[in-house]
Amino acid sequence: MKFDMGSTTLSQLGKSTAGSSDDLGALIQQLVAAAQPLEGKFNGTGRAAFDSFKDRSDEITAALNGSLHAILGGQAGMDESFTTGMQEQSDNVNQHMSAANFDAARFGAR
Repeated sequence: MKFDMGSTTLSQLGKSTAGSSDDLGALIQQLVAAAQPLEGKFNGTGRAAFDSFKDRSDEITAALNGSLHAILGGQAGMDESFTTGMQEQSDNVNQHMSAANFDAARFGAR
């Protein structure tokens, strides 16, 4: 199995994930606003769950954003590792090529 990833894949993924954090918080606030007409129409455990969600919406948003930030940190770490690995590979190849005796490998050498 071959895994082929472009050199900018992780950085592009990080950029799109960063924008998702803001979007997610806005979507939760929109959900709370959209559910506003339902307030007071529940009884019992349904009402308790609804009120709990509404009261904890900021906490939920913060927890989800914290998780997204952790994902971003992981993506940034992977991007750095891949970039460092590619540079080290290039440096090693150049070092070994400069030490190689390509003339000795010629079959028609005099």
